[in-house]
Amino acid sequence: MLQKLLLATNNRGKVREYRRLLAGVPLKLVTPAAEGITTVVDETGESLEENARLKATILAVESKLLSLADDSGLEVDALGGEPGHLSARYAGEVASDRDRVEFLLSRLKDVPWEKRTARFRCVIALAAPRGEVELCSGACRGFITFEPRGKYGFGYDPIFYLSELDKTLAELPLPIKNQISHRGQAARKAADILEDRFFSSVTLDRLPKTYES
Repeated sequence: MLQKLLLATNNRGKVREYRRLLAGVPLKLVTPAAEGITTVVDETGESLEENARLKATILAVESKLLSLADDSGLEVDALGGEPGHLSARYAGEVASDRDRVEFLLSRLKDVPWEKRTARFRCVIALAAPRGEVELCSGACRGFITFEPRGKYGFGYDPIFYLSELDKTLAELPLPIKNQISHRGQAARKAADILEDRFFSSVTLDRLPKTYES
């Protein structure tokens, strides 16, 4: 029987992406809901790294399972790096994806195309129940469009434009998105850590502490 890896999210979009991204890792991916865990971890950290670590460590201890948590943020240059680690709550605690997109576009309504540069960042934390934590990250640069485009993805994907592909992230089928996205980059590094852990005698606390993009 495969050992379990707890994904510290019930977000269907994230779960779907991680099932593809970690398909080659010999672990059974489970969610808090599937494990009967109702704990909601408040993202009180001041950075993506702090929030990812917080979620992973709390749920690892509660579930007694190896846990993976991520925190992703959109950093818009014209807004001084906002919304950053507040991306999910930028338009309010109960805002929908559409609300967040519309709010961000309203903040950029007078910003010309050449100044609408942005970066998506993802930080993944892998935490073991006994306390060890590993971090890895990925980043993807692009522009913020003037209006949403595309039917795929979630979050800010419909307004994050990749000039090299002439498409937004929401216009890319999931397999293509996973090859280039910030989460895809970070997840491949996380997969390397997991494979080292499960295919060798190296223990988590002897591995490098960060994998940066």
